[in-house]
Amino acid sequence: MKSDFSSLKELHEYYAINNSCKLRTIATQPVYEIVPPSSGIVFIGEAPGRNEDLQGKPFVGSAGKFLNELLDTIGYTREDVYVSNTVKYRPPENREPTDEEKDSCRVWLNAELLFIKPKVIVTLGRHALVRFVPKANVTTAHGTPFEHPSNIPIFPMYHPAAALYNPNLRVTLKEDIKKLKDFLDNGGKLQENKFQDDSNFSKKAKEDIKDILEM
Repeated sequence: MKSDFSSLKELHEYYAINNSCKLRTIATQPVYEIVPPSSGIVFIGEAPGRNEDLQGKPFVGSAGKFLNELLDTIGYTREDVYVSNTVKYRPPENREPTDEEKDSCRVWLNAELLFIKPKVIVTLGRHALVRFVPKANVTTAHGTPFEHPSNIPIFPMYHPAAALYNPNLRVTLKEDIKKLKDFLDNGGKLQENKFQDDSNFSKKAKEDIKDILEM
């Protein structure tokens, strides 16, 4: 696979052609951003929805509006951060992406991360979290930054879309985004926590992450 890209736009245009995701045959278009984040913060969600599919940009629907509200509470805008998904095409009827679909977009997402070199990766929801830590649970992991073999801290959060159906999660997400801000304000320094324990961060998880470090 090609790896010497001069811009994110070039990277996305390449992988929009060179990918095996079957969703590409039924989706309107791939969904991605082309401007690296000035803050170094990368949010990774699940998959595009209807509005994203039509516009070709991630998080432009109701969940995206709530994400913008969350960012505003800590002094950031969407222009300051980068948003991506584990899958680049909309699954029909907004169903969850399959393992095959996620795997087919895996190298594409890896290429984004290698190009951007994030300061922190914020996973939004279960699919994004297990993409990096297969045995993790967002219910217990959210709001807690932890170490990662790529040397990029992982900060799990619930997906903003979940809060649209569960008002209690709105409070949780607002608390967690403030924790993210505190973490960054403290220099992104990690304290000892349970996710650094090999019993939780399994050997398999470490092996699965190698394709981020070695394209």
